[in-house]
Formats: sequence, structure tokens, C-alpha cells
Amino acid sequence: MTSSPRPRSSELAYSRRRALRCLLFAGGAVMTQGGCSLLSKSRDETEASQDHLNKLMQAPEPPDLVRQAANSNGLTYVSVEGVAAINGLPGTGGPVGPSVYRDQLIEEMKRYDVVDPNGFLEQKKTALVRVQAVIPPGARRGDRVDLRIISPPKSEAVDLHGGWVMETRLRQQQVLAGSIRKSDVMVVGTGPTLVRAAHEAGNDPDLKLNGAVLGGGRVQQDRKLGLVIRPEYRHVKLAAQLASVINNRFYFFDGSSRSGIARALEDDFVEVVVHPRYRRNIHRQMAVVGGIAARGESSKTQLRLIDLGKRIAEPTTASDAAIQLEAIGDGAIPTLLEALKSSNKEIRFYAAESLAYLDRSEAIDPLIESIRQEPAFRYPGLIALEGLDTRGALEALQRLCDESSIETRYGALRAIRRRPDGEMAFRGDAMGGALRYYEVPSGGPPFVAVSLSETPEIACFGNDLQIRIPDFLFGPGGFVIRPDESEPHKIRVTRFQPGADDGRVVVPSTVQGLLTGITTAGGGFGDCVAILKAAKSKNYLECGLAMDPLPKSMRTYHREDTVELSDPAALPPTDIQPPPSKKQKAWWSPW
Repeated sequence: MTSSPRPRSSELAYSRRRALRCLLFAGGAVMTQGGCSLLSKSRDETEASQDHLNKLMQAPEPPDLVRQAANSNGLTYVSVEGVAAINGLPGTGGPVGPSVYRDQLIEEMKRYDVVDPNGFLEQKKTALVRVQAVIPPGARRGDRVDLRIISPPKSEAVDLHGGWVMETRLRQQQVLAGSIRKSDVMVVGTGPTLVRAAHEAGNDPDLKLNGAVLGGGRVQQDRKLGLVIRPEYRHVKLAAQLASVINNRFYFFDGSSRSGIARALEDDFVEVVVHPRYRRNIHRQMAVVGGIAARGESSKTQLRLIDLGKRIAEPTTASDAAIQLEAIGDGAIPTLLEALKSSNKEIRFYAAESLAYLDRSEAIDPLIESIRQEPAFRYPGLIALEGLDTRGALEALQRLCDESSIETRYGALRAIRRRPDGEMAFRGDAMGGALRYYEVPSGGPPFVAVSLSETPEIACFGNDLQIRIPDFLFGPGGFVIRPDESEPHKIRVTRFQPGADDGRVVVPSTVQGLLTGITTAGGGFGDCVAILKAAKSKNYLECGLAMDPLPKSMRTYHREDTVELSDPAALPPTDIQPPPSKKQKAWWSPW
């Protein structure tokens, strides 16, 4: 039986259904394959992200020392400036012509509701001046700094002696995009003016128009210190590790708890505060912090001590080795004590200096020896003894007051004055609030030291230093000093001032008596300095007079019979000529 043929419409429908099934099957297969691909790709991305996260969480391997991973920050000196009015001049002031300084001062005076600032600046008893100050590293709010006084161009003032710098506010100023940008107030200052003419020789008129206010500025903001971590070591874990190892070495008690000096603020910055022991030598603290082992103390510390013991025995590496030993702390004391036995004075000094900052009394005698014998070691040696909290350090500084060196004696007095127990040795006399006077018994030649920094003070090394005035001596501010006719060993100090009663005081004919008479008659520190200089120039003062004779901080120690191999110019000459050959007769030779 023969089947009948399928209708054409049914065939078309069947074909369509079959094609649709094939299409759906193919699409499902594609979707299945695509889904697997997407899932597989998602897993790959997740694993890559996890690997990247693990790398971010993994801290870099720390180097050997903190200084290899970070640089010190905040050790620069900041210069601030402003303008001020000087008042109380005896008719030697005067206005200044139109200028940016006058506009700046008038704007400042209006801000504080000063009545008629232009009229005030036109008076002969006032003068406009520029004021500058330098804020040292690690300065804290309330610290005192010196003010530098500069008379601007086009000023009609002729002499600033006897003037008082009215309160001024100093800011850091920079020129950015063609305009002057100012910071917040960083120093507020005021005080009596000490002109350069009072202590410098010469007839330059500018000496009367420039000067200083000793300790007249007060810092208004803390200067921050810290460590900036190098890019290859930037990581929060490493920053925290550096702060931890620093705090294990440096800490102090704030009354109730123990506090470290370091705190990790960012992945690239660790804040460091000043340890009380290093308050007078902040640069050394940061150098010692840089010498701390970045991994902390471990079983390798003993091997490191052996290596540093060898390095401190060599003069060319002794300084850095001593810093690293000081960074280790108490564990390095035996190595430093061994270095004190060296016959080399440079090695002994570096070892003694580190021991002093570790509060060891064994450092006292070697430091005294170094201060006496080597000028380059005086400043750092005195700073180290100044902070050594033992009675032996105070007695050693007193012994230095008998040396023949003027700067050694006055430097020792400064160190004693800064110590908490300094008044046990020398108690100064506040003369009318104008200055502080010290009389220091001394076995060396007598002399008078005048301070030109930090604070107004005058020190006499020797007892009852005489001043012999045969007829009269004139001083600034209307002072006249004459011998008293009724008493042979006394002098009469007289001050004449327009519009005021004359001041007359009879005092002993000593340096102390002269200063007492000047301050009792209303004179200030500048008057005392100027009169002492005038007396010395006329040979009325029988002892020496020294202006700020302090040891210098930047002296270089020159080793004897030592060649620095790192300096090619210091190498001995070398014969680089080829070896001589046998003489051969040349065609040009006459022989």
C-alpha cells in the first residue's frame, strides 16, 4: 500500500519546528559554554585581586637601620619676619617714607584699634623697623628666640638706642604666583633694643640703626619632627614597626605612664617628639634614632656589638660607630667603656659623649679633658655635660671656670645656668630687671663677658674687678660717670634726661658697682654694654672685656698624620711615568 504524500504546509511547519529546536539547542550550548567562560573569568579575576591584596598587605623587608628606610624631617631652621614700631627714643627716631613696610605696619595697627597710626609713626620718639627671627628645629610653644632689628631704607631715624620694640607678630613669608603669601603668626615679640653700636667698633651709621632684642620673641607653634619613609619601604606595617623599635629605645614618664617618642601617622611618616635628654641637641637625637636597628634587638645584636667595637677603634669610623652604640642603649655601655681606654683622643671623646647621653658618670673626666685640649670638642662636650644629671657633672663644669680659655669659662657658665641645679653653683643678681649679673670666682685671668644672645647677662670672672675713672666717662642716654670726691674708692653715676629729674647714685668703683649704678639710675642693658665698651677703650677697665665669647658649634677636628682615602687630593703623589728605557740615539740628537 502506497502512502499518500505529506501536505506542503505541514512540511513547512515541521521544518520550522525542527529548525527552532536546533536553534534553541545551539543557543543553549553557546550559553552553557559562555556561562562557564564567565565563571572561569570571574574566578581568575578574584584570584588575581586576592594576590594583589596579599602583596599590599605584605610589608617590605626592613633594612638594617632606621636611617636606611627613612630620612629625618623638620631639622631645618625657619625664618620669620614682620614689622614693628620702636617707642621711647630720646628724639632720635623719625618717620619712614611711603613703602610696603609702612603700609604693612599701619594695617597691623588698625587691626588692633590703634588711634591715628600715621600720626604715631611721624613722631621723633618712634621709628619703624623690620623684625626677623629664626625658629630652631624642635622648638615648642613658649620657647624664647632672639629678634633681629633692621631699619628700612628711607627712614629718618638716626639712633635706635634706648628704644622699646612694641609687640609685633612675625610670620613666614613666601612669594607664590607673584604675590606674598603669609603663614599664621609663629612668633610674638617685644623688648628693649640692643643696637650694634653698643658692642661693635666703628663709626658706620648703620650700627646705630640695627640691633637685636635678646630672647624677645616667643614661639607660638610647636615645630614637628619626624621620619619620612622612602618610597620602596612605604607601608603601614613597616611604619608601625619603625615606631615600635624607636619607642623601645626612647621613652619617658609623663607623670603617670610611660610614653614613647614616636608615632606612625601615615604609611610614609612617623612623628617623633623630642626626648628631654636631647632637648639641647635635637640633631643628635635624630642621628641616634637613625642608628636604631630597624628589626629591633635580636640574637644578632651581639655580633653587631663586636663589629661596632672594631669600628669605634678606628678614628675615621669612630663617630658613626659611637652614634650606633648609643642607639643600642645600655647594652652598648661595655663597648663604649672599652673605647675610653684608647690612646686616641678623638676616639675617647666620641665614646665619652655617647656615655654622657646614656647618663654614665664615667664620661665626665674624658669630656673635661677633651674640652680643655681640643677647641673642636668644646661645644659638643659642654652640651653633653649640661644634660648629664649628676652632681659630678655640675662640679666638673665649675672646675672649667678656672681654665685660661675665655670661651671655655663662659661656655661652662652658660651650661651651669641652664641646668636645673645651676643655682646651687651661681645665683645671678637681677639688676633692676634690665639684666642678670654673675660674679664667678676663677683662677684664670680676670675678664668681663657680655651676652649677645638668648638673654641679657653680664658675668665677671674674678672678684671685685676694678674700674678706675680719672676724670669722667660719658655714656649714651645722658650718663656721666665721675670719681666721687669725698670717697676715693667710689664713683658717682649721674643721668641727665630732658623732662625728667636727674638720677644720681654713688657706688663702689668696681664693675658690679658701675652696673648697679647704671640700672639704679634707670639705664638698661644696652647702656651697661655701651659704657663698659667705652671704659675699656679708654683703659679704665683693667681686665679683659669679651663680647659673647662662646665656643663655636661648627668647628672641624683635624686629625694628625691621617690621610682620608676618600679624598683623592689627600693621597700622596704617585709616579705614573713609564719605566725608563735604554737611551737610543735619535736623528735629532746632537750627541
